[in-house]
Amino acid sequence: QVQLVESGGGLVQAGGSLRLSCVASGLTFNNYFMGWFRQTTGKEREFVAAISRAGGITYYADSVKGRFTISRDNAKDTVYLQMNSLRPEDTAVYYCAASRESYSGSNVATMAGDYWGQGTQVTVSS
Repeated sequence: QVQLVESGGGLVQAGGSLRLSCVASGLTFNNYFMGWFRQTTGKEREFVAAISRAGGITYYADSVKGRFTISRDNAKDTVYLQMNSLRPEDTAVYYCAASRESYSGSNVATMAGDYWGQGTQVTVSS
């Protein structure tokens, strides 16, 4: 049984930082392209960041570029999202996703995850 379990969310003031983690089990982690998405009530899920299987290539939404960093540790079956300079508009539930397919810069925002985590709430106060 495949599971993706996110953690690290919480309440932080604007300008602060959080580090999200997503631990995978039940799959061969280094065979999966990994991504982070977020969703707020009443809005569609939004691509945030993604990382290639070996971790050498990363992708970011324009709204988080320069503030967020995605990384992975294949030995720990974990993907991370370091979020700095947080803004109130970053408030959302953050989900990690695993995909058997790989993506490029032209289509990464359309990444369709084969597996999804349950989400972790991030709230940024002004």
